[in-house]
Amino acid sequence: MHLPDALRRIEISSLVLLLLAIAAIWGFAALAEEMIEGDLTHFDESLLLALRAPGNPEDPLGPVWVEEAMRDLTALGGATLLSLITAATAIAFLLRRRFRDTAFLLTAVIGGRVLGVIAKTGFSRPRPDLVPHGMEVYSHAFPSGHSMMAAVTWLTLAVMLARAEPRLRLKVFYLALAALITCAVGISRVYLGVHWPSDVLAGWAAGAAWALLCALVARWLDKRHGLDRVEDETAR
Repeated sequence: MHLPDALRRIEISSLVLLLLAIAAIWGFAALAEEMIEGDLTHFDESLLLALRAPGNPEDPLGPVWVEEAMRDLTALGGATLLSLITAATAIAFLLRRRFRDTAFLLTAVIGGRVLGVIAKTGFSRPRPDLVPHGMEVYSHAFPSGHSMMAAVTWLTLAVMLARAEPRLRLKVFYLALAALITCAVGISRVYLGVHWPSDVLAGWAAGAAWALLCALVARWLDKRHGLDRVEDETAR
C-alpha cells in the first residue's frame, strides 16, 4: 500500500485525538521538568495567594458558602464518588449485557488510577504549606489526583455516551460537560489550598492524555467490532 493510500485511511478525528494526546503528554512532561528544576515556584505561589484575602493567607476569597461550594465541587474528583459512579455505570452495562464496554470502562478508570499513584509516588512533591489546607490530604501533590481522575473518569464516560449518540449537539454537550466538571474540580483544589496550580495543570494534562488514548483505543475497537454495538432498545 502506498503512503498516500494509508494516509487516506486515517480518519481526521482519530488523527486529531492522537495529536491532542501527544500535546497533553508533552505538556505533562514540560510541567514535570519545570517542577523538578524549581522554576514554577513564583507561578504557584502567586496564583495560590491570589485566591486568598489580601494580607491574610488563612482566609480564602469570598464568603463562607463559596468555600463550602468548593468542597462540594472537589468531591466530583474524589475517589469515593468516582468509584461509585464507575461501579454504577459498569453494573448498568452488565445488565444490558455490554460486557466489552464494561471491561473497557473499568480498564480506563483503574488504569488511570494506577498511573496517578505511580506518578505521585515517583515525584513525591510536598503539598503546599503557604496557606492552610481547606480539607484533609493524605498523599503527595504532583500531579493532582482529583484533577487527573476527574479528567479520566468524566471524559471517558462522556466519550462512551457520545459513541451512542447520533446527534452532534448532544455529543458536544457530553464532552463539554465533562470538561467543565474537570476544570471545576481542579480550580477547587487550588482554592482549598491542597494543591499547587502546577499540580492541577499536570493532573489535567495526564488525565486528558490517558482519556484521549483510551478514546483512540475505543475507536479502533469499534472498527473491529471489539466494543459492544449500541442497539436501540425500542427495536427489540
